[in-house]
Amino acid sequence: VLLNLRGIENHCARVSSRRWLNLQEYQSKKLMQESGVTVQRFYVADNPPDALQAAKRLNAKEIVLKAQILAGGRGKGVFNSGLKGGVHLTKDPSVVGELASKMLGYSLTTKQTPKEGVEVKTVMVAEALDITRETYFAILMDRACNGPVMVGSPQGGMDIEEVADKSPELIFKEVIDIFEGVRDDQALRMAANLGFKGPLERQAADQIKRLYDLFLKVDATQVEVNPLGETPEGQVVCFDAKISFDDNAEFRQKAVFAMGDMSESDPTETEAAKWDLKYIGLDGNIACFVNGAGLAMATCDIIDLHGGKPANFLDLGGGVKEKQVYEAFKLLTADPKVEAILVNIFGGIVNCAIIANGITKACRELELKVPLVVRLEGGYCTGGATPTALHPYLPSV
Repeated sequence: VLLNLRGIENHCARVSSRRWLNLQEYQSKKLMQESGVTVQRFYVADNPPDALQAAKRLNAKEIVLKAQILAGGRGKGVFNSGLKGGVHLTKDPSVVGELASKMLGYSLTTKQTPKEGVEVKTVMVAEALDITRETYFAILMDRACNGPVMVGSPQGGMDIEEVADKSPELIFKEVIDIFEGVRDDQALRMAANLGFKGPLERQAADQIKRLYDLFLKVDATQVEVNPLGETPEGQVVCFDAKISFDDNAEFRQKAVFAMGDMSESDPTETEAAKWDLKYIGLDGNIACFVNGAGLAMATCDIIDLHGGKPANFLDLGGGVKEKQVYEAFKLLTADPKVEAILVNIFGGIVNCAIIANGITKACRELELKVPLVVRLEGGYCTGGATPTALHPYLPSV
C-alpha cells in the first residue's frame, strides 16, 4: 500500500498543479494541537526580537530554532547570510535572536529549493525534546481498500520506502472502516506493533485515534508522522508531520486553505490555478495543451520518445470554458523557452468547438509567433469550429 501510493504521489507531483495545499511546519503542528495531538511547545516569530522573547518564554532546557520554508533538507541548507543550517539547537536562549537575525530576510538553499534559495520570512522557536525511540505512523487513502488505512513501522525517523523495501515485515497495516472509525483494538494493536510498551502503548493508541480525528476533521488524504517518538520522560510525541489535503474539500475547509503559503510557488503555476488549470513548468521547448491528466502525461512521454522535450504539463480537464483556453495560451506563450505548441484534445470530455474558438481568439489577440500543431478528436468535435476553421489564424497546422 505504502509503496504504491508513494509511487503515484511522486509521479503526480511531477505533473500536477500547484493547487495542492502547502502548509508550513508550524501550521501543521497548530492543526495537530487543536485536535489534541501531542507536539512540542512552540512559538512563531517574524523578527529577531520576537524570536528572542519566544525562546525566553519557553523556559526549556534546550531550544530548537527552525527556518520555515516548504522545502525539505533544511538542516543541511545554507543561507546567503553565511549561516549554515536552517535548524539550530541551543541551550542558551540569548543566542536565539542572533541566529534568527541570520535567517529572517535571507535566502535558504537546500537540495529541494531553486539554486537561488527561498527567502525565510518566519522561524519556529520550539522546545527541544530528547527522543529515546522513533517510529513511523501514517493514515492515508487506499483505493484497494476503498477508504483510509493506517500504516506504521517501529523503524521511524528514516526513509520509510527503504524500510518497506529492505524489511517489509516491519511495515504494519490496519484497514479503517469509514463508518466505525479507528476501533480501540486496532489502535492498541498498531501501538504494540510500533513497539510501545506498558503505559506508553495506551498513550500511543490515544494519539493514533486523535490523528484519525484530525484526518477526518480537515478532509486530509494523508497524515504522516515521522517520527512518532518516545521521550525519556515517558511521553509519546509527534515530532514532525506532513498533512496532505483533498482540494475538492476547499469549499468546506476555508480556514485551512486560507493558511496556504503561495509565496514560494511558481508565479505561472499560481496564475494557472486561478483559472482552474493544472499546470507545472518543465525544462523543454514544446508547450503541451491537453485535456485529461492521463492524455497529458502520455503526450509529454510521446514528445520525449521522439527526441523532443515538453516545456510544461497542462491539463484543461473537462468542462473547460473558452476564457480558460485563452488564459492557458497566454501562459504558454509567455514562456520564453517555448518554440512550438502542441494541442492534443480528446473531444469525449470537452466540446472541441470551445477549444477551437478559444485558440482562434488567442491567435488573433496574442499575435502567436511560434508554430502550432492542433489535434482535436472525439465525440464533441461535431458542429461549430473545427480544426479546418483554425487555419486562417495559425502560423502552421
